[in-house]
Amino acid sequence: MVHARTAPSFSRPPPTTLARCSLWYLLEAMAVDENLFFREATLRLCRHLRIEKGLQSCLAYLAQHMPADLLYLQKFEASFGAMRLIASATANEAKALDQLVALSPSALAAFDRLRVAHEAGELPSILVVNDAEAEPLTASMLSSLGLPPCSALALPLVVQGHVIGGLVLLAKGPGRFDDEAVRRFSSIREPFYVALSNNLEHAEVLELKKQLAEDNLELQRDLQEVVGSEIVGANFGLAPTMDLVRKVAPRDSPVLLLGETGTGKDVIAHAIHAASPRRAAPFVKVNCGAIPPTLIDSELFGHEKGAFTGAHARKRGRFERAHRGTLFLDEIGELPRDAQVRLLRVLQDHTIERVGGTEPVKVDVRILAATHRNLAEMIEADQFRQDLWYRLAVFPIEIPPLRRRTMDIPALASHLLSRKARALRIPAVPELAPGAIDALLDYGWPGNVRELENVIERALILDSRGPLRFDTLMRSQPRSPPREPRVLDMESDLSTLDAAITDHIRKVLEHTEGRVEGAGGAADVLRVHPSTLRSKMRKLGIAHARSSRTDGT
Repeated sequence: MVHARTAPSFSRPPPTTLARCSLWYLLEAMAVDENLFFREATLRLCRHLRIEKGLQSCLAYLAQHMPADLLYLQKFEASFGAMRLIASATANEAKALDQLVALSPSALAAFDRLRVAHEAGELPSILVVNDAEAEPLTASMLSSLGLPPCSALALPLVVQGHVIGGLVLLAKGPGRFDDEAVRRFSSIREPFYVALSNNLEHAEVLELKKQLAEDNLELQRDLQEVVGSEIVGANFGLAPTMDLVRKVAPRDSPVLLLGETGTGKDVIAHAIHAASPRRAAPFVKVNCGAIPPTLIDSELFGHEKGAFTGAHARKRGRFERAHRGTLFLDEIGELPRDAQVRLLRVLQDHTIERVGGTEPVKVDVRILAATHRNLAEMIEADQFRQDLWYRLAVFPIEIPPLRRRTMDIPALASHLLSRKARALRIPAVPELAPGAIDALLDYGWPGNVRELENVIERALILDSRGPLRFDTLMRSQPRSPPREPRVLDMESDLSTLDAAITDHIRKVLEHTEGRVEGAGGAADVLRVHPSTLRSKMRKLGIAHARSSRTDGT
């Protein structure tokens, strides 16, 4: 708070003589001048957000009432043994600076004496230097800045009980400041102190904001590196999935990602965000299953100060943090039912209310959700709201498990080997042992890509030089249990190739209940185009199966 300097109080004397009356008017005029000086100097200093502009405006006013040629703000940098010039101003020019000025040993000693004097309570409120040659700190600064001999008035700047610098007014030539100039400059010490302290804090906030922006940019680069400019398998096993991603990414439609644990739903979510017009805005991920039910509202929607015990300040929720960007609700099936109601309201109205708040907050957020659970069964069991399902499943994308895209395993293994070798600080990626890829191809991968990643990391830890083997590292059963070897009856056991193919297609059709097309159809299981499969069936005389267009799939 800036406290106005209290002007001297004078009572009006009886007008007995002309001399007494003139003296009273003179004293009253002096009081008005002092108040006016304080007010005008403070207004000129504080009316500008940029400190250098405030210094220039104030200096122009000071020059009308006292010697004033240059005003500058300095901060001591102990680690450099130097003064850092933050801002300077003349009557015609204002500069924001970031200039280190080295101090001589005698100047450093002089500054140490000022700090000792402050700790002892003996530091003057203003330092008057009419002979710069006799004061080492001023002489060192003038010499480093290439300025002629000057007189100086300095206001020590004290922050958190420490002298950290000062505001210095210079006037060319020695002996320029008399008692009246010192008195006037002292009168504006408090507003100068408040303005400069606020400016330093503002500068720190701006620096932290800059660092936060840089950290965020670096994080986005890291995420892009993790996701990669191209997703492994995008042209093979994940081709249908990536085709859907390319179609929906430019839109703002909600997307529901379905798939088993470890299939890479978060990677696909990042890919959608990176290909969308919101790519420069935040991507905020929420694991709905990792937040305690009592905190879900605070995490998603934020809270006001004092909303509950421990709410010491206002907190922005994930929706506000994702404003104009993308909010990824991972494991949406784990969201408590009462929280589902509030989420539905946000999706309908695009507004939130912080916990303890009364005013709605508008948010512009694109929603991506993901789950490994069967939401249809959860709806039947009354564990998931059907209306929320309709809001989220505008554009569902199913991500196939790794066992249904084994063609991607060699490329995935190569990619993960390189990435894990860097993470484990292994200088060279080790080679694979003969048959290592075959072991990966023959495995069932119940944990999908995440399990493959873990297997590769274990192999690198156990043998960082290679050649790497994986056959003893998989924990679950192979995709097909091994059979006991037996002696073949050449006449009864061996059939023609066409007969074997016919038998296999019929078994697959029986498994898919005769469905050829669509997800889970025979063509999908056999990894061939539906028209190719139908042509083969006609050639082999297999009865025509029902179409996905007639079975409702």
